[in-house]
Amino acid sequence: MSRYLDCPNDPLYPFGFGLSYTTFAYCDLRLVPERLCPGEQLTVTVTIRNSGRYDGAEVVQLYIQDLVGSVTRPVRELKGFRRVELRAGESCPVTFSVGQDDLRFVRRDMTWGTEPGTFRVLVGPNSRDLLSAPFDFIAAKGQ
Repeated sequence: MSRYLDCPNDPLYPFGFGLSYTTFAYCDLRLVPERLCPGEQLTVTVTIRNSGRYDGAEVVQLYIQDLVGSVTRPVRELKGFRRVELRAGESCPVTFSVGQDDLRFVRRDMTWGTEPGTFRVLVGPNSRDLLSAPFDFIAAKGQ
């Protein structure tokens, strides 16, 4: 009997994982607006704080997840990242912009475009340890 499916198979280190001499804390994930229309930009802001004893640098990663699509999509897609240097105890907001182009994919009819629906923004230090918030995309016909 194979034990492959019976054993946990999570990676030891998730995508984007990095080692540091300090630690960072993420909080206050905000989306403005919470409903995205064609031609608009969604502003994603998260506060990052150096919660350790040493100065350090962190790479803040932004992922998008399509909750319901006409085709199977990746669980999360990396759409942006920012490198932030913080002194011990210092905090700062990190801002990303998400637009319609960030939601495009090859649809069932093999055309490149978007679909209306609910999406999730995920922000964090790697692909596993993430803050998340949902938003709706209202697509125009033929998008």
